[in-house]
Amino acid sequence: MKAARVAELRELLDERVAHYNRPAFIPNDPISVPHRFRLPQDIEIAGFFAAILAWGQRTTIINSCTRLLQAMDDAPHQFVLHHTAADLKPFRKFVHRTFNGTDATYLMRFLGAHYRQHPSLEPLLTPPPGEGMAVALTRFHHAVFALPGAPARTRKHIATPARHSACKRLNMFLRWMVRHDHCGVDFGLWKNISPAQLICPLDVHVERVARQLRLVRRKSVDWATAEELTANLRLLDPHDPVKYDFALFGLGVEGEM
Repeated sequence: MKAARVAELRELLDERVAHYNRPAFIPNDPISVPHRFRLPQDIEIAGFFAAILAWGQRTTIINSCTRLLQAMDDAPHQFVLHHTAADLKPFRKFVHRTFNGTDATYLMRFLGAHYRQHPSLEPLLTPPPGEGMAVALTRFHHAVFALPGAPARTRKHIATPARHSACKRLNMFLRWMVRHDHCGVDFGLWKNISPAQLICPLDVHVERVARQLRLVRRKSVDWATAEELTANLRLLDPHDPVKYDFALFGLGVEGEM
């Protein structure tokens, strides 16, 4: 990309980042769900479910997350640590699009097993030295489904680059946990992953605007396309390329492009 084009895009998108990356963005977005909590583990678990359920209308996503967390007594960390089989009964009827009670109860099992041994999900999603997020997300997928009796149907809800998925929801969860810029939207809880390592979440709005701006040229929507987009965003800001998720999403959802 030529220097003049980089400067033009940076000016356009930096202005849009400033417009959307602010607290007023929070209430109508799934990120409002983890913002209800203060304990880091509660933020992680609420954020994880909010990201996994993040497809469809944003109001519906938030309502589904609210029902899920209410069934956990709005104390997700304590719930995953100490739930009994009887405590899981209310989740058996939970449905959000194709995500159902089988998926919810298995992920409770996984989270409980993990948090009984570790204080955070961060180690599972941290790339090994010299590796990128593709390795970390592939490893995470294996870890989630390592428990005996893991249901095959739940695998479709935890994406992996090994299946060429763009991993939009997990990349969004990582953005929430890793980015920290004093604007009050993303949490910046995790310190062992650099914002420069993140991959831009590639949803329908981001993809459409990115194509209009010629930030992606690949025809498919897959992991390689997400990497292509992020590589071009790194030309604008090599230290924090995924801050432009705000701009691309906002331009798309608000119909500005």
